[in-house]
Amino acid sequence: MNFDDRTPVLVGVATAAQRLDDPIEAKEAVALMAQALAAAADDAGASELLGRLDQVRVTKGTWGYTDPARWVADAAGAPQASSYLADVGILQTAVMGDTAAAIASGSADVVAVVGGEAKYRGLRASITSVNAPDTDQGGAEPDDFVTPHGMIISRAEIDTGLVMATHHYAMIENARRVADGQTIEEHRDEVAGLWARFAQVAAANPDAWFRDGLSGEVIATPENGNRMLAWPYTKWHNSQWNVDQAAALIFCSAGTARALGISTDRWVFPWAAAESNHMVPVTERPELHRSPGFAHAGRALSERVGMAPNEADHIDLYSCFPIAVRTQAREMDIDLGRDLTVTGGMTWAGGPLNNYVIQAAVKMAQVLRAGPGSTGLLTSISGMITKQGASMWSSEPPAQPFANLDVTEAVAAELQPKPYRTGDGEQATVVSYTVIWGREGPERAVVIGEFADGARTLLVSAVPGVMAAAVAGEFCGRSVVAGADGTFTPID
Repeated sequence: MNFDDRTPVLVGVATAAQRLDDPIEAKEAVALMAQALAAAADDAGASELLGRLDQVRVTKGTWGYTDPARWVADAAGAPQASSYLADVGILQTAVMGDTAAAIASGSADVVAVVGGEAKYRGLRASITSVNAPDTDQGGAEPDDFVTPHGMIISRAEIDTGLVMATHHYAMIENARRVADGQTIEEHRDEVAGLWARFAQVAAANPDAWFRDGLSGEVIATPENGNRMLAWPYTKWHNSQWNVDQAAALIFCSAGTARALGISTDRWVFPWAAAESNHMVPVTERPELHRSPGFAHAGRALSERVGMAPNEADHIDLYSCFPIAVRTQAREMDIDLGRDLTVTGGMTWAGGPLNNYVIQAAVKMAQVLRAGPGSTGLLTSISGMITKQGASMWSSEPPAQPFANLDVTEAVAAELQPKPYRTGDGEQATVVSYTVIWGREGPERAVVIGEFADGARTLLVSAVPGVMAAAVAGEFCGRSVVAGADGTFTPID
């Protein structure tokens, strides 16, 4: 292998998991992260990597740690490493891409990217009424705290109670059904079939959280604990985040890998990464079923590495909900019929908040090592397909130096938000909708409406007959009257 010593290379990967019913016996999230990092150094066959860490990067989770990277670095015996925390809303593609770029530029030489959750531990503590607190860091601050610019959810969406990811993704899913000209039944079967394929991959993945390999029929049917959450999504369409899982990646320069004698059969190369950080709330998107950010990211990657996304030997598409996978495949011209995950996806393999792509990168590295010369595509999403990221990897070095590509400006030029306003007695056309369920049944229908002037609005109805009609037949394209109080009345 002849290439520059500054070439970034992924040399150590590992996951850590537990599933203990007694929360007292279970490790907290930072301890799982530290366990994964130590295992990643062992995976590289070079424990001395930990002592040479320049930085530990952690992606923010549901926990309340203020400087988790410092905790992990100290546990690894790396007090010299600076600490970095990426807030929710920062693409995991960006965290890994910036790491590779830092190594390529020489501003860092050995960097760990780590993430993890212990929400199952927290769930068990709640169920058993046991106190199992996380470490209190006393307000410690990371050396570098990266936060997103702007809001992923609009003020109008928050005020309407449209705050859960399930609600937004269900809206996008329903808009896609209409754009594809599918009946409700055809759409239900296609989505459930896709998720059943992911479940089968997870069934063969020893690191997956759920390995039951559920059928499409079970996934689509809201019974036996598989309750409806936001139509058309049941529980088994959703990312499952009550998991105790962590993952760690150790990157270094090729020169350091050589100097430490790390076997080249452990090396995995990031070829290029592309990201868009242009944010438009779901309600204001001109076409809800589209994501120009992925189209631009896919093209940028293709131009850089000379390979279209669908030509990668292995693919793992970010899989928080079925529509996320279906949208990415459409925008990047990826065949929906091929294998689209190496883990089984976030419903089945596990969806630790803001950390799944690190989990997927571990599995992708293992797959690429097993197939010398093979290539892999990893994608990431922040928010409601709000930000988009994609990266290409291989067990072979790239033909060109690593490139960190930002397509934000190109996406912003194409994706201009629709204006938003309220109405009083005006007629609007339903662009998309969902019915939100509680544990006792449907609670409210929410529609995104468009007025004659092109402005968007959000409207709700808790009328039982309206909610029933919204799930019994196609509601997109129907006319409704917008009330001044934010409710709507269908026009028969």
